Formats: sequence, structure tokens, C-alpha cells
Amino acid sequence: MGTEHSKNEGRRGMVFLRKGTKLPAWEDALLSGKEPKSLLKRGLHYVSLSLIMKGMTSTPDFLWGLTEVQKLNLSRNQLVVIPPSLGKLERLVVLNLGGNCLKCLPKEIGLLRNLKVLFVNMNCLTEVPAELSLCRKLEVLSLSHNRISQLPLSFTDLTSLRKLNLSNNRFVQIPLCVFALRSLDFLHLGSNRLENIAESVQYLVNLQIFIVENNNICTLPRSLCFITALELLNVDYNAIQTLPDDLYLLRQLPRIAWNPMDKGLHIAHNPLSRPLPEVVEGGLDVLFNYLREKKEHS
Repeated sequence: MGTEHSKNEGRRGMVFLRKGTKLPAWEDALLSGKEPKSLLKRGLHYVSLSLIMKGMTSTPDFLWGLTEVQKLNLSRNQLVVIPPSLGKLERLVVLNLGGNCLKCLPKEIGLLRNLKVLFVNMNCLTEVPAELSLCRKLEVLSLSHNRISQLPLSFTDLTSLRKLNLSNNRFVQIPLCVFALRSLDFLHLGSNRLENIAESVQYLVNLQIFIVENNNICTLPRSLCFITALELLNVDYNAIQTLPDDLYLLRQLPRIAWNPMDKGLHIAHNPLSRPLPEVVEGGLDVLFNYLREKKEHS
């Protein structure tokens, strides 16, 4: 009996050993006798777990038992699906799923009522679940580099959202729900298929950074000029020919900017009608004076 037991234990050990040589580090740590909780890092403010770049094609089952985790980084793997079990991690504040192969998010993501930061950039999403709007504490959301063309109307409930990145997707127009997000101070819609900016943009009164570079925009709405908090307006690489006369009201724009990271008005690579190209070369003050005088004489 004891001999048979020893043989079974030996066989099991060999099986684990063979598996261990092929599995990534996070699971190998488990096979060497460590508890899943030992992977958690307890910082001053958050309990975090990072499984970045582990070559994972699916999430480990042990993950959903670590209910105390507050910051979870699963980025830069090859994850195809996030299971409904995600909803068990109710204490999550920060979740990074960027750089995977996700085609959808589970509706259970709406159970993460403490979530403040969510990165799902660089995936294969074509839509976003309406349940995400239940995460009312969400402040930062990046959905860039996906295949999304619309957002759920329920996103109007994300009243705490301050930063929204929708760049490199397939939007033809700015989703209506975005104009209800009055707390936004950062909105990135670059590299989409936008043909215009709706007059409703004026409701984003706290917007400081607005990026719509590399689209198909022909004109800028007059209402854009009433977002006087704007410090960076990037409309590079569009089809803009004229500028609204009231643009001079955007007094927080410090300069004509050429470096993508600089605050100011970015308006390069547009087919501006004359004399605007020459005026722009003179700097922002020259441009604003030109537009002000043009308005006064119209």
C-alpha cells in the first residue's frame, strides 16, 4: 500500500515537472509550492498583481479567488477572452487589459463598482458592453486601437469620467453619449473616420485637451470656440479649409504648436485657404488678430 502510494506520488510529481517546463513563470511559481496570494504586492495604497507579458492565452483560474486585489495588470499577453468571473474582483480600482486579442468584454465588468481606471487599448473590440456604464466611479477609460464604431447610450451615466481615449477606431461621428460627459478634461478621437464635429461639443465645458488629428474633418464648428478651458486643440491631418472667426476666444491656447506633446493649436497638414497659411506662420497672436478683425468687418 505504501509502495503504491509512493509510485503514484512520483508519477504526479513527474507530470507537474513536465508541465512546469512549458508553462510561464506565474504558474511555475505555483508549482513550486507557492500560494497564489504570494504573487500579490501590498503597497502603501493598493494591493496589486501584475501578470504582464506572461504569454498567457487564457487567464489562470486562481486569479478569480484573489478578491482583495485592487490593481490588476494583464496587459501584453495573448488573451482572447476574459471570463464572467472578472465580476468577483469587486475591489478592483485599476484594470489593465491592453495589448491582448480580446473581441469583447464580459457584461460582468459592470460589477466592478470601485473601478476608476480601465485600459482595454490595443485589442480587437468591435463593441463595448452597456454594463460598463454601471462603473460610476470610472475616471479614466482607454479604448484606443480597436475596431469600435459606436458606444452605448448608457455611457451618459459615467459622470465621473475625466479622460477618454477613443483614438484609432472606426468612429464616423463623435458618439452622442460623449457630449453628456461634462467632467471630461481629455478627449482623444484621433485616427478615426470623423467627417465633422457636432455643435454639441460645446457642452464639454471642462475640456482642456481635444485631439481629432488624422480624420476627414472639413470644418470646425463655431461652438468649439466656446470651450474656453482648451489648452491643446489638435486638428492636424484633416481637410480643414477655413477657421471659425470666434477661434480667438480660446485664450488658453498658448501658441501654434508643432510638437505633438506641446499645448497649443495644432493645425498642420490641412488645405487651409489663403491667406490662412501665411497668417498661421506668423503665430497664434497674428492668427487671432486676423480672425477678430475679420469678424468685426463682417
